[in-house]
Amino acid sequence: MRKQKYLSISAMIAYIAFINMFIPLSTDLFLPALPEMGNYFSASEFLVGLTLTIFFFVFAISMILFGPLSDKYGRRPILIFGASIYTVASFACAEASSIYFLLVGRFFQAVGSGAVITVATALIKDCFRGKVMRKILAITQALGVIAPMVAPLVGGILLTFTDWRGSFYLLTALGGINLIVAFLFCETLPEHKRYRGGLLNSMTLLLEVGRKKYFMAVLIMFAFLSKPYMAYLSASSFIYVEFFNLTAQEYSYFFAVNSAASIAGPILYLKLKNILSNVSLLKLCFCVAITSGLLVSNFGQTSAIIFLLSFLPFTAIGAVVRPFSMEILLLEARENVGTAAAVINFVPTLFGSLGMMLGTLPWSNFVDGLGLIMMTATTLSITLWILIKCGKFGAARQSASDLT
Repeated sequence: MRKQKYLSISAMIAYIAFINMFIPLSTDLFLPALPEMGNYFSASEFLVGLTLTIFFFVFAISMILFGPLSDKYGRRPILIFGASIYTVASFACAEASSIYFLLVGRFFQAVGSGAVITVATALIKDCFRGKVMRKILAITQALGVIAPMVAPLVGGILLTFTDWRGSFYLLTALGGINLIVAFLFCETLPEHKRYRGGLLNSMTLLLEVGRKKYFMAVLIMFAFLSKPYMAYLSASSFIYVEFFNLTAQEYSYFFAVNSAASIAGPILYLKLKNILSNVSLLKLCFCVAITSGLLVSNFGQTSAIIFLLSFLPFTAIGAVVRPFSMEILLLEARENVGTAAAVINFVPTLFGSLGMMLGTLPWSNFVDGLGLIMMTATTLSITLWILIKCGKFGAARQSASDLT
């Protein structure tokens, strides 16, 4: 690890984990308030849902732009810029006077988040190697899922003594903390490893990554598995509050229990990697995802408890897939890591934003819609893996990242 003047190794791990919390915090914290926001702004469910969809779509585009920039200018300036934009935009969201001003604030919040998350992923490859990197991936993922577990609880508590604006004021404070630590951070990308071409030419690095067929096929395969959970995020408050008639506070409890299943995922990943090959672990993920989709489709409407128990396996396996896919893809990326990290984060986020949009479509009921999304996405992922296994996209660059 490149020496840090102000941050120890433990502090760096904690900081990377904190950065990775920004996305779930930026979405889950105000989920209990979505119905209230719709009433406050007299906006439709779809328009309120755009506060999530726009965030994820712009976040995905932002990562693509900042990945090559971090390879050219280094990690630190991009991190400081992103943290600054995020903090200002969060305050603008809190002060929004209409749903449209809120959407603009969410747009710039997403720009800042894209810069921050791109750097966070690149830092893992910059600072750690081998089994240590695998453990760091698991640790950061485990700590990162605390955010989606705690965020709706905090959001629900905030609603007992403030309105929806309180969530954005809290995000402003967290953005400020990130900005302070960013100034203490020392650069991890040496001058001799940076891209030497022009600013516009640096964007061609994206094309170089995109031409790696095996890398992109594996990335898209895993991205299909990310889409249903994002659909759940956008539809969960409507499912629990409107379909099952729970209060916002009760919804936060159900959401937190589901998110708690994610904590075990990275730990389970480390255990499974010791006893299963990449292929066996991938097959297990597919089986659990299909089973959960069938349970939601056939029994999810019965009650809030049954719906929770039906979706829990998908949440758990999704928490296994995140560090699993990240390790496979980072091992495939040998150069221009910032750009590769941007693409690694961009594609699942793009698919996730699509999932969020699909989740809030005018289904006859949101539970059936979610079940259909889960089954379709998993089937597409399995189909793509079969094509990868048949050699349609070439072979892995090293055996550790082989899924065939």
